[in-house]
Amino acid sequence: MVKTWAEKEMRNLIRLNTAEIPCPEPIMLRSHVLVMSFIGKDDMPAPLLKNVQLSESKARELYLQVIQYMRRMYQDARLVHADLSEFNMLYHGGGVYIIDVSQSVEHDHPHALEFLRKDCTNVNDFFMKHSVAVMTVRELFAFVTDPSITQENMDAYLSKAMEIASQRTKEERSSQDHVDEEVFKRAYIPRTLNEVKNYERDMDIIMKLKEEDMAMNAQQDNILYQTVTGLKKDLSGVQKVPALLENQVEERTCSDSEDTGSSECSDTDSEEQGDHARPKKHTTDPDIDKKVKREKKNKIPKHVKKRKEKTAKTKKGK
Repeated sequence: MVKTWAEKEMRNLIRLNTAEIPCPEPIMLRSHVLVMSFIGKDDMPAPLLKNVQLSESKARELYLQVIQYMRRMYQDARLVHADLSEFNMLYHGGGVYIIDVSQSVEHDHPHALEFLRKDCTNVNDFFMKHSVAVMTVRELFAFVTDPSITQENMDAYLSKAMEIASQRTKEERSSQDHVDEEVFKRAYIPRTLNEVKNYERDMDIIMKLKEEDMAMNAQQDNILYQTVTGLKKDLSGVQKVPALLENQVEERTCSDSEDTGSSECSDTDSEEQGDHARPKKHTTDPDIDKKVKREKKNKIPKHVKKRKEKTAKTKKGK
């Protein structure tokens, strides 16, 4: 059993190194013994994160670092740590190193998303103790699993998410955590659309909410698989831009449209610009309009005109 765990640790460390996540570098595996690179300075090993004295600003910096490593581990290494906490992170060189990945699992593990929610809880709990305005467990889970987040929009996403987190009062934060604890952490989340059993029921719920004109800003507690499967909150299609940034993208498109003089910003603008683009009726005297139409009607075709000119020249030459 120990030999199997050593092999798994070696394999998972290789994955983390490939994904450029700071961790020990595996060097050699012999039976149940794994040799890896030393993390520390001189003879002193790097301390566990739980034993480090952190300022509030440094704690916030490390929180952002850790959650990005969690996302990279999930999206690039295709792993869930399954035991991520301040006990399995080292502090070295001003940054965090991930250790102890022998129990890490792949996405297709039946409990992968359950383990990920536990990791999110552990990370949030630790950094909350250091006065960091953390995301909720649900928001952090969404950040880690959302396939529409890219390197190009990640900074904007994190900035917006942390802004929302910092605006919550202590009472709102505690009530939000309570909801997450009781509903989100225990709920079943399908990993793929093949595992969704009641899609028609979920669509009925969404349509009912639309009919009642209820806000769709947050996912419903009993429909939790949109982010993981890459769907929009209303299940109407693929979520190509993170839901958190949709308003910003629309505003940017709007300003770009105004700069280029296009009419894509809004229906009102389109109508107004459409009115300007269409020729206005009766802007000139009606008699002049009739005259112009008459001239166009009596206009001689070019080929007839040329033939007449040619004939006139021939007659003149004779």
